[in-house]
Amino acid sequence: MKIGLDIMGGDYAPKATVLGAIAAYSELSPSDTLVLIGDKDAATAILRENDFNPDHFEYVHTTEVIGMGEHPTKAVVQKPNSSISVGFQLLKEGNIQAFSSAGNTGAMLVGSLFSVKAIPGVQRPAMTAICPKIKGGFNILLDVGANADCKPEVLVQFGVLGSLFAESVYGVQNPRVALMNIGEEEEKGNILCQATYPLMKESGLFNFVGNVEGRDLFSDGSDVIVSDGFTGNVMLKMAESFYVVTLKKGFKDEFFDRFNYEQYGGSPILGVNAPVVVGHGISTPLAIKNMVLLSKNMVDTGLVDKIKQAFQ
Repeated sequence: MKIGLDIMGGDYAPKATVLGAIAAYSELSPSDTLVLIGDKDAATAILRENDFNPDHFEYVHTTEVIGMGEHPTKAVVQKPNSSISVGFQLLKEGNIQAFSSAGNTGAMLVGSLFSVKAIPGVQRPAMTAICPKIKGGFNILLDVGANADCKPEVLVQFGVLGSLFAESVYGVQNPRVALMNIGEEEEKGNILCQATYPLMKESGLFNFVGNVEGRDLFSDGSDVIVSDGFTGNVMLKMAESFYVVTLKKGFKDEFFDRFNYEQYGGSPILGVNAPVVVGHGISTPLAIKNMVLLSKNMVDTGLVDKIKQAFQ
């Protein structure tokens, strides 16, 4: 397997990404190859500074970088030799089996849809995030920003995507899928949630357990929580702030430690024809390592094929 890593993406690239590649190398199998996409000279210099043999990796040299503040569509089109654009071209051609980057999230979404494209039947690919539960384990939240506005049938599809992801990648048996709402009762919520609930209840496509409220995000009543991308992103950012606040207050607690984004690596884009993972812009080497390992896991478990079968 060849795993593509954009070494130019992220606030601390390329140093953090290359150091993350070094950390990931020791946990990859001999049959796995990490392909570093970006400035080869910069990468090899960092590797030598850390007494690491550059020959352990493959390289695809690029000369352009899509900045974090650039317009996603314009940047992908106008910078064909950027590390993100080249990465998606390699993925499309089958030269790598997975691609990950901590770079411009919008460019990663656009690149996914322009190159490997959405799986037939999937109306809107979604991005996921992990929210730890108080008693152990975690909820998978989706969407967390790819789709600010959604239709009811799209949320139903998110339930399918989240359920398959939880079962395939994380080994959760018969995942419990819930709909984020402002009340537990079936008739509660805005027009979107009121229309979505009966569709989920009657679909039979996953183990639907009804509505959950914001206070249930860290509880054990579900394994997958579905929402539109606007709501999901607000919830995610609020959850991430808990960890930052505990650090600033000098508060040490195992539960809040599990909010550290570094442990989870990144957010997969579910519903496209190849494994794609987007990392946090401030990704550290540990986060980069886990992002690479998550993309490998998505390949190993055949997640994309399972999603294709579900949407046939």
